[in-house]
Amino acid sequence: MSYLKMISVQQQTIDINRAHLALKNVVLKTPLQHHPKLSEKFQAEVYLKREDLQVVRSYKIRGAYNLIQSLSKEQRDCGVVCASAGNHAQGVALSCKMLHIKGVIYMPVITPNQKINQVKMFGNGFVDIVLTGDTFDECQVKALEHAQEKQMTFIPPFDHIKVIEGQGTVGKEIIDDLSGIDYLFVPIGGGGLCAGVGSYFKTYSPQTKIIGVEPQGAPSMTAALKSGHPVVLEKIQRFVDGASVKKVGDLTFDICKDFLHEVALVPEGKVSSTILQLYNEDAIVAEPAGALTIASLDQYAEQLKGKKIVCIVSGGNNDIDRMQEIKERSLLYEGLKHYFIVRFAQRPGALKEFVNNILGPHDDIVRFEFIQKNNKESGPALIGIELKSKEDYFSLTTRMNEFRLNYTEINQNENLFEYLV
Repeated sequence: MSYLKMISVQQQTIDINRAHLALKNVVLKTPLQHHPKLSEKFQAEVYLKREDLQVVRSYKIRGAYNLIQSLSKEQRDCGVVCASAGNHAQGVALSCKMLHIKGVIYMPVITPNQKINQVKMFGNGFVDIVLTGDTFDECQVKALEHAQEKQMTFIPPFDHIKVIEGQGTVGKEIIDDLSGIDYLFVPIGGGGLCAGVGSYFKTYSPQTKIIGVEPQGAPSMTAALKSGHPVVLEKIQRFVDGASVKKVGDLTFDICKDFLHEVALVPEGKVSSTILQLYNEDAIVAEPAGALTIASLDQYAEQLKGKKIVCIVSGGNNDIDRMQEIKERSLLYEGLKHYFIVRFAQRPGALKEFVNNILGPHDDIVRFEFIQKNNKESGPALIGIELKSKEDYFSLTTRMNEFRLNYTEINQNENLFEYLV
């Protein structure tokens, strides 16, 4: 049965309580933890729904399992297919293992080995991994073709009623543990989690304001709400990979638009700072999408005073190899790191003067790339400078101007920055 054929079942009523029964012996009932530091900061009661502690370290197992367990015997015998480079793949893999169903998981060729190995581990012999295409979109085309050709069931990551029901069990667990919630912050990628959780809250806690949270570089739900229907974004940033999609689901949008109070956009740098803060202060390993909701709270500081708030920490699959990039993005966002192209005067001692006269006492050169053309003539240098305080930036550039340094700041030039840094 192909994905296209399965769309017809999406007219059914969302039944999250039924999904809860199907999942109760499969997923962990993750903790809803009071967070004292955030509560003190915002003068509110702040709770974290810790889906980063789920079996596959994200909520995705809920939707994947709920859909796969609902298939007929004929469908199960034919097997399932999905396309994913992340949490959805792991959820499908573990579901296949638990239900003893054959699965084929398509992943882009550029997928890190760590993620491939995780999928293999959770699948434990029940899934085959096919690496194809340089992007997720190319990968998904191949997966859909395979499902059609082999008459296997395609398991979409968000735009299916059974997936939405499964993700919605996160909302049931929250309400079972806590009443009188004023604000619920939910990360949005394709919209499956938001559609499921929001539907449950709409019925059982209608007074709660639902705030969807998207990465600034991938505002697909924001664009859909503005247009009145899902639209394909021409370009997105993929840093918050668990919540960066070019187009939200048609079904998820139809559901979300009826209860979303508003959608917050969070800069990727702010997300990075939040990841580091959670790790350093709370020993919470959050992936970028998992840190989205907490990163958005500063935007609502005044509204949250005296309120009861829940933030869903959606996942904790953060590859340690990304930590340097996360630190870099955080420093740039906090105004503590700046990159310049400097064209030094063509005379001896020019670099020494820069170090002695322009750098402040707490400024540190953390990157230096210099092109020597010949013994007397030098080319431009790429210089990265880390500051102790963001206020030091003004004095640094003031000195650069006073000494008539020929420089270009590249932090704000996206194309130049991506090319050089």
